[in-house]
Amino acid sequence: MKTLYAFTRRNVKLFFRDKGMFFTSLITPLILLVLFFTFLGNVYRDTFLSFVPPGVRVPDTLIDGFVGGWLLSSLLAVCCVTVAFCSNMQMVQDKVSGAEADLAVTPVKRSTLAVGYYLSAALTTLLICGVALCVGFLYLWNAGWYLSLSDVLLTVLDVFLLVMFGTALSSVINGFLSTQGQISAVSSIVSSAYGFICGAYMPLSQFGTGLRTVISFLPGTYGTALIHNRLMRGVFETLESDYLPAESVGLLREAFDGRLTLLGTEVTQPMMYLILCGCTALLLAACVLLHIRRGRTGKG
Repeated sequence: MKTLYAFTRRNVKLFFRDKGMFFTSLITPLILLVLFFTFLGNVYRDTFLSFVPPGVRVPDTLIDGFVGGWLLSSLLAVCCVTVAFCSNMQMVQDKVSGAEADLAVTPVKRSTLAVGYYLSAALTTLLICGVALCVGFLYLWNAGWYLSLSDVLLTVLDVFLLVMFGTALSSVINGFLSTQGQISAVSSIVSSAYGFICGAYMPLSQFGTGLRTVISFLPGTYGTALIHNRLMRGVFETLESDYLPAESVGLLREAFDGRLTLLGTEVTQPMMYLILCGCTALLLAACVLLHIRRGRTGKG
């Protein structure tokens, strides 16, 4: 355990020592938060109003709570995975610098190195996503707060689990990379594409049936759905109890991924947690096995 702690601490210190990398990773979610609310806010506001029957007036705070909840949950769903790829660059940098080869001749187990890379990347990603989450909560508090204490706590749990999944995914993918150019290319691809294939930028209801079926097999989709449901539950309940008929709210839920199916079967929240946790465990096990295999074949 002392070796694991020392190696994890070493990776965290190296990440924070690179001020440019840390600042970029920290500021990116905040920039995206501003861009989301600036350019996409009116789009989702108009979509929301299209479900409101003529003659019904919904308070601006409720509309802002809906738009803010959707956009904040989308941002968190993306950042928990994309930031993990930046935080996990140390694994590739050690290959480039030759540090991994030096570590390979020490008595440290390959499995310890794998877990150390994972833990250090997870810690830094949690810090950055935690800052984004706090800023997002402050925005919702001013715009339209419809969250209960349980919603807040469960959102924190969902962010934690999605960070664990994103870090495990990046650990497996980065295990196959060996140059700085490769990690930059992969990070760019993930940053630009992940938001679409996990249902963050656009609701899955906007995709065709075939693409929706494919996306339903991706575990990140359910992490996104969990955060969406958590941050928008209070808005939907307030709408149904005070302003809109249940049918209208049901259609609005369907349009914004309030109900997901896998092979025709509705995926409940416990099932979403099981899928997300199970895939995280499998990816972490695969990461450890990759490091052990690299050690046996002499590649580092």
